[in-house]
Amino acid sequence: MIRLFETLGAYQKRDPAARSKLEIFLLYPGVHAIIYHRLANLLYRHHMLFLARVVSQWSRFWTGIEIHPGAKIGRRFVIDHGMGIVIGETAEVGDDVLLYQGVTLGGTGKDRGKRHPTVGDNVMIGSGAKVLGPFKVGDNSRIASNAVVLSEVPPDSTAVGVPARVVRIGGTRVDYASEVDQIHVTDPVQKELQSLLSRVEFMEKLLEDCKQKDFLHRKETETEE
Repeated sequence: MIRLFETLGAYQKRDPAARSKLEIFLLYPGVHAIIYHRLANLLYRHHMLFLARVVSQWSRFWTGIEIHPGAKIGRRFVIDHGMGIVIGETAEVGDDVLLYQGVTLGGTGKDRGKRHPTVGDNVMIGSGAKVLGPFKVGDNSRIASNAVVLSEVPPDSTAVGVPARVVRIGGTRVDYASEVDQIHVTDPVQKELQSLLSRVEFMEKLLEDCKQKDFLHRKETETEE
């Protein structure tokens, strides 16, 4: 019950549209998915695997969110909207994590054992992002919308693009999970392209100046003759 009230409070804190804990409890599919998962995970840990999958599949039908009964979910886990979210069997999600719709915490093959990601505390994963593989997403990190993450993300970092590239953020620590801005994220590929474009423009201007000087020199030579 304490965990439920913590979760409701986390939703109320992070969703400006949430008006009351009662509304969140009754109407938010992310909360329902978490409640169902707690039951499914309990059955899973007691080796009632069939019943655990029955509960998880019912949750998927009811909420549009699929969490394998074996996944480990931390406290104050917030799923915003949530439709299309998939969390694999060996995935681990830390405390104070925020997920948007369409996120996949999946594997990359049919290997047994640990094959899904471990998401640290206070992480935000934007809508449509795919995190695939048995690596760690560090604490206080964020993954931009539609990124495809295939390797480890250091703490206090941002992953952007397909495949995702990590932009390490130095300096002061930022509470990314509370910061819901998924749009204004620096894309290193775009920055590199802008740098190359600037160099091309500089070279074109330099070439144009050389042509102009050569033309003036020829004019001066013709005049002297």
